[in-house]
Amino acid sequence: MRDIITMDRRMRELIGLAKTVAQSKATVLIQGESGTGKELIAGLIHANSPRQARPFVAINCAAIPENLLESELFGYERGAFTGAVSSKAGKFELANGGTILLDEISEMDIRLQAKLLRVIQEGEVDRIGGRRPIPVDVRIIATTNRNLGECVKDGTFREDLFYRLNVVNLTPPPLRERIGDVRLLSQHFAENYSSRNGKGQPIRISEEAAMMLEAHTWPGNVRELENVLERAVITARDGVLVARDIQIQASARGAQLGEEQAELAMASIQAGIGGWKPGTTLDDIEKNVILEALQYHQGNRTHTARALGISIRTLRNKLADYRLLGIHV
Repeated sequence: MRDIITMDRRMRELIGLAKTVAQSKATVLIQGESGTGKELIAGLIHANSPRQARPFVAINCAAIPENLLESELFGYERGAFTGAVSSKAGKFELANGGTILLDEISEMDIRLQAKLLRVIQEGEVDRIGGRRPIPVDVRIIATTNRNLGECVKDGTFREDLFYRLNVVNLTPPPLRERIGDVRLLSQHFAENYSSRNGKGQPIRISEEAAMMLEAHTWPGNVRELENVLERAVITARDGVLVARDIQIQASARGAQLGEEQAELAMASIQAGIGGWKPGTTLDDIEKNVILEALQYHQGNRTHTARALGISIRTLRNKLADYRLLGIHV
């Protein structure tokens, strides 16, 4: 299992909670953006649990076609369908006594959700074509990069299953909310990939390159940072990684945030708010608009986001950025 590298207070508190939860039998739901380390946290829970000597089985519900996922999870008996020439145990049976990680649980078909609910409630699985249920003792950890509460509202996820999974909820913060970890993680990845690529000596990251890395919003989170560092190490010369080695691709999410910023700025200019004057940057305008709207709505973030026409997640991210600047919000 890979270590979770952090000096961020929120992340360290989450790790502490995960280790405490590990001692129980409770199901765990880990929600968060892609690349924030949800699978690492799941592995941490298993490694610190009484089940650590038993199997840890992971399956990505989004990566397996819907018609195959049922047989992968629950197994099947010989002759259950065309091509079933022998019986096969599913992932739940393979994880018996240990832990199963259901990655991207939000992508599971609603029909299979009912079958999963039965496993949680009864502690047994029904193979496809099976005549009798098979008892299993499995700790379930589910992850998703979507808001399962919203999935329940739009009818794509069962409410009863949501409550069964959501006994313990862990949400790792995105990398942009733990900027203090960027240098730490960057140096770790630089050393790791310099060793893998036979560079002969640990790569040092220049101050200019480090500042460039810290300035990025990292919509792909730690996974994106790792990919950027892997490439940068390959192109680095003389044991030093410099700014020209950092190649960061524009993302759809970054473009979306940029569009939201521009819309906020234009709205403030048209409305005559936000303290706009020639020479004022978009960041200044955006910040003033958000803070004024927040004050107008007496700190209610839901009403503020709705009034500005942005998501509550975007508003939370902006306010987190302002707190890093020392602004009390």
